[in-house]
Amino acid sequence: MDMEFTSRQGKITKALRKQAEEGMERIGRILGRTARVSVVFDAERHLHIVELTVKGRAQQFAAEGKAPKPDAALRQALSHAEAQARRYRDRKIVSKRLPIAEKVMSAPPLGRPKARAAVPEEPSAVPEHSSNGTKPRISIAVHSFPAHTTVVEPHIVRNGDAFAMRPMTIEEAVKDAEFRDRDLLIFRTASGDLYVLHRRRDGQMELVEIP
Repeated sequence: MDMEFTSRQGKITKALRKQAEEGMERIGRILGRTARVSVVFDAERHLHIVELTVKGRAQQFAAEGKAPKPDAALRQALSHAEAQARRYRDRKIVSKRLPIAEKVMSAPPLGRPKARAAVPEEPSAVPEHSSNGTKPRISIAVHSFPAHTTVVEPHIVRNGDAFAMRPMTIEEAVKDAEFRDRDLLIFRTASGDLYVLHRRRDGQMELVEIP
């Protein structure tokens, strides 16, 4: 691992170099030996500051440590850098374990949806063979079931005026139905025959003889 040391205040001792090399050795095992590290030592009054910049193949992050002593500040910066390297490694492992369908983010289509193909009215019983030797295509008709129609219950009204109380002839029954404006009249003749006289939709009177 390539390491570059810079000191803005004072000199870098051998102990600090060894401490930095040992800490970056652990980070190198996580990110790889090709990572490059820049270590900068600085001081403000009685506070020592250590800045670490780690550059890997696909990741770059920085860590900082502040403490009254340089070794404590370096230890703090190395700890922060190692934590960032572990988080990056864990995210990379999880992304490798995810299935391909979850990695690819599908974007909404930009164009208009294609129109549905017209459904043939009648299915073709004989398959169409193509000239290039591919599988025959069979046309399939799609049937849709009609909606359930609402069944309306008949409204029954009892009417006693539809029965003739006295026997009458057919002519008398027609005249009585016209006079009383009846659509239905059930009557008997003098001989005891039973008839039903009703008005059709076209306005004509129809006579039904009941045997």
